[in-house]
Amino acid sequence: MNNLMNAAVESLRRDFGGDIIEPGAPEYASASRTVLASGGPACVLRPRSVGDVRAAVRFAAGAGLVLSVRGGGHGFAGFGTNDDGVVIDLSGLAKVEVVDKERHLVRIGGGATWGQVAAALAPHGLAISSGDTRSVGVGGLTLGGGIGWKVRKHGLALDSVVAAEVVTADGQVVRAGAEENPELFWAIRGGGGNFGVVTAFTFAAHPTTDVFFGRIAFPASEAATVLQGWAECLRRAPEELTSTANLANPLAGGPRAPIEVLVAFDGDDPRLAAQAIDPIRRLGTVIADDVALRPYADTLVDGAVAPPGIRLFTRSGFVDRESVREVLAILAAAGAAEGAPFVSVRSVGGAVARVPRDATAYAHRRAELMIVTMVAGPAPVVEAARPALEAIWAGLAPHVGGAYGNFLASAGEEDVAAVYPPRTYERLAAVKRQWDPGNLFARNHNVRPR
Repeated sequence: MNNLMNAAVESLRRDFGGDIIEPGAPEYASASRTVLASGGPACVLRPRSVGDVRAAVRFAAGAGLVLSVRGGGHGFAGFGTNDDGVVIDLSGLAKVEVVDKERHLVRIGGGATWGQVAAALAPHGLAISSGDTRSVGVGGLTLGGGIGWKVRKHGLALDSVVAAEVVTADGQVVRAGAEENPELFWAIRGGGGNFGVVTAFTFAAHPTTDVFFGRIAFPASEAATVLQGWAECLRRAPEELTSTANLANPLAGGPRAPIEVLVAFDGDDPRLAAQAIDPIRRLGTVIADDVALRPYADTLVDGAVAPPGIRLFTRSGFVDRESVREVLAILAAAGAAEGAPFVSVRSVGGAVARVPRDATAYAHRRAELMIVTMVAGPAPVVEAARPALEAIWAGLAPHVGGAYGNFLASAGEEDVAAVYPPRTYERLAAVKRQWDPGNLFARNHNVRPR
């Protein structure tokens, strides 16, 4: 680090009460990487207060350095680290507090993880529709959407947000809500980290019970039939049932792996759960079934940390009702081929679709399914798999639209255009121009100020 940078860091220490981790520090190696990406930032800043976040943002802006903001660090595109820039690691701002018991309002620090939230809310009998992984950050998931095990009943994670505390590009702290800075509030619900550092969210939680959750597996040879039947079952199922179908799991045999249907019934009535789940059991030859009543917090899994040198390439898209049959046929055939990518199909609709299309910056309200493909391995393996993967997506192209930013490993112009359709993008660009005209917050699926 040059003398100018050293002087800047020394100046920062006067205003910053958190940890400043620089190259050579014992914890630098772990602090400089995310769950899925490595980097070599000039420094990693771990604030302990909102004032620290303000100082960190002003430092990065004043030094003209690339800025990454990290919550849980699970982003496939590696936005949570960089080379030669500044990383603001929010893990020290992770308090979860029920602030209004009657309205079930919960204030959550921007660095909390969903596992921390679920554990903190369980004693209160409350939950928030979130993702499916304990170590995923509240901030990153919520700013991009939030598709998890309560999505059909209670919507996206961002649909439960009622306010947010945001540190903007000029180091100011503002509140965003329906009445205060409403355009900023609209933008952060789906627009990612483009507009500032969210240091705290206020969510409206909901009362919860234990839930019926587990895995029903069928032979790989029945994948095509099971997939089509599964989609039909979800159309008739109550919104309490959310489900995901996975095939070609590389850890379980690739194209010969069983097709796994994960189910979550949001309720503890065994009769109602059976009515919802049994039609799925009848779709084929059940070879495994561990569905049982569990605490909601136990539905969240531990996130795997990719070994050094392993890359994950993910791609996602949304499927409207009229294209479901064609898309599932293509995915079943793709999953049965040698060298198949891991394929996951998630049910959405329900509460997600009841929100008006322009109510938030999440633009894919009418989709019935969200599909994801994933290839993992050393860089040469991933690159070798790309042509076959591109061929699959070329076949899907007439039948899918958009992309889910939380399941994208790339962030080119085509990716940004898929995440944000033109009208959404233009509105986001206007908000960006107001709150971040210099595009300080660019490590994301970036909306440029216009």
